[in-house]
Amino acid sequence: MDGDLKNHEISHSHVDGDECRTEMGFGNYGCSHYRRRCKIIAPCCNEIYDCRHCHNEAKNLIEVDTLERHDIPRHEVKRVICSLCNTEQDAQQICISCGVCLGKYYCSKCKFFDDDVSKNQYHCDKCGICRTGGEENFFHCDRCECCYSNLLKESHLCIEKAMHHNCPICFEFIFDTTKDITVLPCGHTIHLDCVKEMETRFQYTCPVCLKSYCDMTRVWEKLDEEVASTPMPQIYQNKMVWILCNDCGETSEVNYHIVAHKCLNCKSYNTSQTRGGHASCSSGVSEMLR
Repeated sequence: MDGDLKNHEISHSHVDGDECRTEMGFGNYGCSHYRRRCKIIAPCCNEIYDCRHCHNEAKNLIEVDTLERHDIPRHEVKRVICSLCNTEQDAQQICISCGVCLGKYYCSKCKFFDDDVSKNQYHCDKCGICRTGGEENFFHCDRCECCYSNLLKESHLCIEKAMHHNCPICFEFIFDTTKDITVLPCGHTIHLDCVKEMETRFQYTCPVCLKSYCDMTRVWEKLDEEVASTPMPQIYQNKMVWILCNDCGETSEVNYHIVAHKCLNCKSYNTSQTRGGHASCSSGVSEMLR
């Protein structure tokens, strides 16, 4: 009986020792992008970096010769270096030398390590990369070729390769960005911070297709009042121009007005003049938002 108890204590102590070893250095290593206990060896230039983002930032600086600038082929990473014992080894979750866990989240397909599992990382085979937010909260749209929140499953507008492009504001590639993104009602994707920056400048239209992305009813009502209170000179009262509505896509022939032109179909002032004078967007919209 005493022998069995002693063996149990030894076994339990051995388990605790292994767990303690794997936890060594937790939270103390990594970079501004990820907490992890290993560095990667870039297969493209054989240089050592904390992560692929660190590599890409360093290799695409303005000081770097344009012919030398490049991004790391992320799926070709094969070798890593333990941050605790500096042992170079094949990419794997547990260091072959000191036994430390190189990343509490580890994807063998992406060779991706991260100690911050609060992000609820998961690998999407169709996207071909790891994403955050929890697999149960997202679905993959085969036409858009990207993952969306389940909240958008029945309502999002499909756009082929919707995220396979640069953000129209900051020009960072959207598909594998680490920043929060948002899907506008028109279906185009953009960084959430970029949308907030647009709003500080009173811009409420999609930078790709120019459709309004929020309810502009009150603004249109104010523009109705502004147009009504600003009569045009006699020489312009019968002048007609053609406009294109950026919101509904319809064309209309309307009376020329210096403030703005209202779509006859959807009553939006988000219009562009196409014929009948100098082409221009409705200048009054941005002025009324200030």
